[in-house]
Amino acid sequence: MSFTTRFAPSPTGPLHLGHAYSALLAHDMARANHGTFLLRIEDIDPQRSKPQWHAQLIDDLAWLGIRWDAAPMRQSDRMPAYRAALDQLWALGLLYPCTCTRRDIDLALGAPQEGAPHHGPDGPVYPGICRTRPRSGPRPTDQHLRLDMAAALSGISSTTFLETGPDHAGTITRTAQDYAARIGDIVLARRDFGTSYHLSVVVDDAAQSITHVTRGADLFEATAIHVLLQRLLGLPHPVYHHHRLIRDSQGKRLAKRDDARALAKFRAEGATPQTIRRMVGLDPVPPSA
Repeated sequence: MSFTTRFAPSPTGPLHLGHAYSALLAHDMARANHGTFLLRIEDIDPQRSKPQWHAQLIDDLAWLGIRWDAAPMRQSDRMPAYRAALDQLWALGLLYPCTCTRRDIDLALGAPQEGAPHHGPDGPVYPGICRTRPRSGPRPTDQHLRLDMAAALSGISSTTFLETGPDHAGTITRTAQDYAARIGDIVLARRDFGTSYHLSVVVDDAAQSITHVTRGADLFEATAIHVLLQRLLGLPHPVYHHHRLIRDSQGKRLAKRDDARALAKFRAEGATPQTIRRMVGLDPVPPSA
């Protein structure tokens, strides 16, 4: 089996040690398997994605010794592909428009008859306020679009995916009941983006022929969403490897606001790529290709 993996950062802030670990691990795995390593820039958020962060991440990755085997894909260039996927799901009657604000959802979930709200990969499981809205005619582009999870799972009792990460290795199964209780009607197109992370990552992994998705353990629960979308859209299922997260001294996962751990800071202080590898727990010398 061929091996193609990717690193997919968002240009919304500086890369930190957690990004370095994820990129280096994916790069090492590709080279160890005589495979292909690709770079994808996830810049669908027009407000937070900035050219200076794009330039900085390219420079940081090159400094680490990471080399990609094709020109980087930019999600901002991929809107026609996302629209086509949404059109496909709309034609199947699996999407519905939603005008709910976060306050609307919080109020509905706080109603006594709803019971305690359940939280999924995207936060509180949506209570279905807009689920009965009309789905005929052209696909709306000025509202959020949600996946009708019950309709999407019609005839599907469960989904599976292969996981090779350290915490959940093996075949992972999610039942229709899991989707209803733990995920619900997720947003697949935001009014301000025209797409969503879940939709774009699935469409782009297929477009780049990704066979092995390498990413942080914080995205493990979202994988059930991606596997379902692959099935609905007729796309292949990659193997998943969710790696450990790099944390600070208090055990908190690093975020882009943690500028003290930004690669640019370590570089300015004289660190080398091998220093960074040691800091994140990787062998100083990567596996030979």
